[in-house]
Amino acid sequence: MTDSSADHDVSRSHAPSERESRDVGEKPTDEYCSCCRVCDCYRDEPESDEKPAGTHDAPDEGDHDSREEGAPDQHARDDHGAHVDHSDHEELFKRRFFVCLVLSLPVLYYSPMLQEWFGYAAVTFPGSQFAGPVLGVVVFVYGGVPFLQMGAVEARNREPGMMLLISLAISVAFVYSLAAVVFGIGEPFFWELVTLIVIFLLGHWIEMRSVRRASGALDELAELLPATAERITDGGPEEVPIDDLEEGDLVLVRPGSNVPADGVVEGGESNVDESMITGESKPVSKEPGDGVVGGTTVRDGSLRVRVAATGEETTLSGIMRLVEDAQESRSRTQVLADRAAGWLFYAALGVAAVTAVAWSAAVGFGLPVVERVVTVLVIACPHALGLAVPLVVAINTSMAARNGMLIRDRIAMESARNLDTVVFDKTGTLTEGEQGVVDVATIDDWSEDDVLTLAAAVEGDSEHVIAQAIRDTATDRNLPIPDVRGFEALEGRGVRATIEREAPPSAVSSADESAGVDTPPSDAGNDRDGHTVSVGGPNLLRHLEVDPDPALERFASEAGDRGDGVVYVLRDETAVGAIALADVIREESFEAIDALHGMGVDVAMLTGDDADVAHAVADELEIDTVFAEVLPEDKDEKILELQERGHLVGMVGDGVNDAPALTRADVGIAIGSGTDVAVESADVVLVENDPRDVARLVRLSAKSYRKMAENIAWAAGYNVFALPLAAGILAPIGILLSPAVGAVLMSASTVIVAVNAQLLRRAELST
Repeated sequence: MTDSSADHDVSRSHAPSERESRDVGEKPTDEYCSCCRVCDCYRDEPESDEKPAGTHDAPDEGDHDSREEGAPDQHARDDHGAHVDHSDHEELFKRRFFVCLVLSLPVLYYSPMLQEWFGYAAVTFPGSQFAGPVLGVVVFVYGGVPFLQMGAVEARNREPGMMLLISLAISVAFVYSLAAVVFGIGEPFFWELVTLIVIFLLGHWIEMRSVRRASGALDELAELLPATAERITDGGPEEVPIDDLEEGDLVLVRPGSNVPADGVVEGGESNVDESMITGESKPVSKEPGDGVVGGTTVRDGSLRVRVAATGEETTLSGIMRLVEDAQESRSRTQVLADRAAGWLFYAALGVAAVTAVAWSAAVGFGLPVVERVVTVLVIACPHALGLAVPLVVAINTSMAARNGMLIRDRIAMESARNLDTVVFDKTGTLTEGEQGVVDVATIDDWSEDDVLTLAAAVEGDSEHVIAQAIRDTATDRNLPIPDVRGFEALEGRGVRATIEREAPPSAVSSADESAGVDTPPSDAGNDRDGHTVSVGGPNLLRHLEVDPDPALERFASEAGDRGDGVVYVLRDETAVGAIALADVIREESFEAIDALHGMGVDVAMLTGDDADVAHAVADELEIDTVFAEVLPEDKDEKILELQERGHLVGMVGDGVNDAPALTRADVGIAIGSGTDVAVESADVVLVENDPRDVARLVRLSAKSYRKMAENIAWAAGYNVFALPLAAGILAPIGILLSPAVGAVLMSASTVIVAVNAQLLRRAELST
């Protein structure tokens, strides 16, 4: 992208938005990500004499690990709200988890406590007694420092949470263990220290993977535009970069190419596929005087287009801005486990302080007091809390995938259980997204198969979507298609051809044939050879001055009221039938909407189609609310309108024009066969294109949240029980919890949380 492309860089790259030009002291959007805080993506309001974020001292290796990964320094300097990408955070914890896991194995193997418990003697060699302490220090430095840095940020911001509690526990365990080795004052905690760090690295890696959201929606939008355009000049067509186009330029768009900018057709005729922008499946016929949108595809003819808008003024750029704005405005919630850890932090400090004072008063300050305090702090570390949520999230994601759902945003997944309104895009979501034959009417002595046979024969060489729908229906019915000659396209009216040979009449049933019954053929099957057959809409009838049978007129009128398209089939100059075509409703849509209604969820439909078409589909599906004739740039406004009424809204769509609404919604759900932009903008992707998965999503969300709550309750409840014992409240009757036993209890609580999370796999989602 060169500097000369400034007028269009919002469409070709991630153009600087207002938020990127804000003062460096302003807080970015993703302030709840602890990793972002460490990598300087999150900063408190600076003091007047504070250096700008871009000029602070370089962070060390632990700060986001940008030096180790070779990540660009700009990431640490830019306002992270401009492009929140957690992929580097995920890689940081993934790499450190595996390294620390390998290093921790010798620590566990050489632990005297574990050797005693499991009755084995470790292999010795000169210096083997230092294997545990040395590797424990390495694990603490390499794997524990990120937690210490995140905990420090929580402390500076006065927002104590899990990171600060983890930092406190591993720091106390490290200092005590190091002192125990150097000064011989007790049993070191190195095996417990490395276990803590490894488990928390695993938990945070899983958490970052679920938090990370692919941020490719804007890239996918930009790719809709070609890199170059054919600009027509006095010297003929010349290929120029799209960024060099200006308003008023004349460009040539060939069949199969994308329109480079918004404009008006000045020459040529073609069907234009606007599905990537509008989400609607039916190509739109364009002729001189019609407007075209940049990013749409010319199907079957060249167009000369006068450029009317470029850069940020194009429709596509407007949609890109809506996606970007909607991503920025998404609300953030903190994980329940983090809040519980915050409460536990204060409880642990309080119990540790009381323990130190009470034991010092009772026996005097010494090693027993230090052991009591260390035991309290180690037990207080949310070992189980660290996996309570990430384990459920991992199982939730796996179950969702097996049920045709891919979870991209865990917070949205948690919110799905509270949805009270689900908004469906019509085309490609509730419907098949392509034209299909929905009904056929005939005159006397003609069957539906006879009419479809003639229509499919004449439409055999046409690439039009209506022709394809008719041919597909004929193929599904196994109809014999006769050959034709003299095919002719009637511009703006239809097509016609002459039947070259007769096909066996479809009126003869297979049952009659097998029984040897001599059934008279219908009039359609008599002497079809040599007849001229025409297929087209009302314009064809007017052109040929043909008045259709009253029954066909009634059929066409009723189909028009439903919003269906109608084509007539004429043999010679007689209308013998009419075919109604429409975007076919998915069979699964009926079950999906019934299931949502059964859960008390209202269903709305959002479409750019006219009101008659929209209400016809809504009435058939018993949809509660209809938003019809909605422009692409206004779809997300309808979502915002519902949210302002107090609804928690889920949006289900498949087109580029659905992307802003998908991002704006509390839960964005994309149909898997939809455009890449819609998929990238969504929180959940329905892989199997089954709208019933929306109901399954709500059920899975509720069951998963229940497991999270149970795990958090158990993990926190364990501390309520174990902390007083660790403090020595039952010491007067001889019950004293040692650090080792405390470690076992903490590990047991982790196992219980893990087993409870696994029970989620038994959840039934289809009922």
